Amino acid sequence: MSLTFSTAEFTTRLRVLQQAMTRNDVAAVLLTQEPDIRYFSGFLTRFWESPTRPWFLVIPAAGQPIAVIPDIGRALMARGPISDIRSWPSPDYADDGLTLLADTLREVTRPGERIGVPMGRESTLRMPLMSWDLLRRLLDRPFVDVAEIIRDQQMVKSPAEIALIETACAIAGRAFARVPQIAAQGTPLCDIFRRFQSLLLDEGADWVGYVAGGAAQGGYNDVISPAAPTPLVPGDILMLDTGAVHEGYYCDFNRNWSVGPAAVDVSEAHEVLHDAAMAAFDMARPGIPVADLHAAMLAVLAPRAHGPVTGRLGHGLGMRLTEPPSLIPDDRTLLRPGMVLTVEPCLPLAHDRLMVHEENMVITEDGARWLSPLAPRQIPVV
Repeated sequence: MSLTFSTAEFTTRLRVLQQAMTRNDVAAVLLTQEPDIRYFSGFLTRFWESPTRPWFLVIPAAGQPIAVIPDIGRALMARGPISDIRSWPSPDYADDGLTLLADTLREVTRPGERIGVPMGRESTLRMPLMSWDLLRRLLDRPFVDVAEIIRDQQMVKSPAEIALIETACAIAGRAFARVPQIAAQGTPLCDIFRRFQSLLLDEGADWVGYVAGGAAQGGYNDVISPAAPTPLVPGDILMLDTGAVHEGYYCDFNRNWSVGPAAVDVSEAHEVLHDAAMAAFDMARPGIPVADLHAAMLAVLAPRAHGPVTGRLGHGLGMRLTEPPSLIPDDRTLLRPGMVLTVEPCLPLAHDRLMVHEENMVITEDGARWLSPLAPRQIPVV
């Protein structure tokens, strides 16, 4: 259960959603994804790693949410703001909560009324498809997409949420500052990955949801592969990227180091990436489309790139490592105070190499504020 949020925080979240439901003629919302359920209930647990059991939260257009969950989660759910908890002994191969869920939805809706389920971009349905098909046949109610409603609400963070993300950023910042203690010429990259995760935990992360990176001569050629046992050698560029978690909220930023003195082109590339991130930061303010941040970074990157600059150059951040919006030319989402974003410029280099730089920021009433401790413009050396 979250250690930070007040009852008032959850009351506000519920009110905002129910107002949107009324505007969109939705009688109830059914949530199945971990971040969505946690957002309205505070239900924070690593038990979601198990795929065995389904979990449901039903939110009527008026009144309080109803948790329909396996018995094993009842005690934890009861510590939060949800008082109506209906449970069953799961796993039940004959009926794993489906009858209980259908009865609950019938109770809070009338025949023909619309039930909302997130179906759109960046949403998933966390229940067996056979159960979903049966649920739709059991209920004479239409199901409609509410992904945009949920997405728009969660994109704007409360001060308490921003504080958790900023704490996660500070934890990662302290761990990044200690990387020279664990990375040196001759150290295998896989050992650096393991030790870096230990540093993150040592500095206060609850867990490390994501670690990626790379190391190669003059840059790297991907940023998502598992670490190989290859030792660092002079001329390598080491990059580490993390999504460390604090009370269920992520940071997401990276750092680059030169192994030994940096070559001129590497030093210049690091400066270009820094300048691109600053261009997006300077552009960021309420009312600006996120596509404009992409354009600001592209204007800095393209003249120095050895090839086309493709893909998104940042994204939203919060309970998920990556959230909407995406910093791409086609995303016209307008920035609002409270939105937390990563800016992630990527610079293609010669010989099929690249370098990436990432920082985290929050949109304020009159601009933006860095949440991650800003990297130096000059690339550090290990």
